[in-house]
Amino acid sequence: MLLEYILDIVVPIIIHLLEAMGVFIIFFSAVKAFFQYARRIFDFSDESIKINFARALALGLEFKMGAEILKTLLVRTLDEMLILASVVIIRIILTFVIHWEIKSETVYHQQS
Repeated sequence: MLLEYILDIVVPIIIHLLEAMGVFIIFFSAVKAFFQYARRIFDFSDESIKINFARALALGLEFKMGAEILKTLLVRTLDEMLILASVVIIRIILTFVIHWEIKSETVYHQQS
């Protein structure tokens, strides 16, 4: 009973912190990538900016996925669980696609 009460108070705070960290990482890396492109007068031939931005997106999604996994502790109905599972699956797919893109860009960048 006490543990359930503590979890109901602490877990939402941790969830919001993880989501905020993910948003901050994505926002900061997007601004950083934009300014790096702006310094190069929007010359998109530099693949290292794209690779670094993709890595930051993957990291931000990992934080957001951690928050989604913690939300499973707060789920009360099957409908909430299905929605949560759908969100987690979409984020997992996005993370795998981003990792695949990073790997392919890194290999292509090294061969050039």
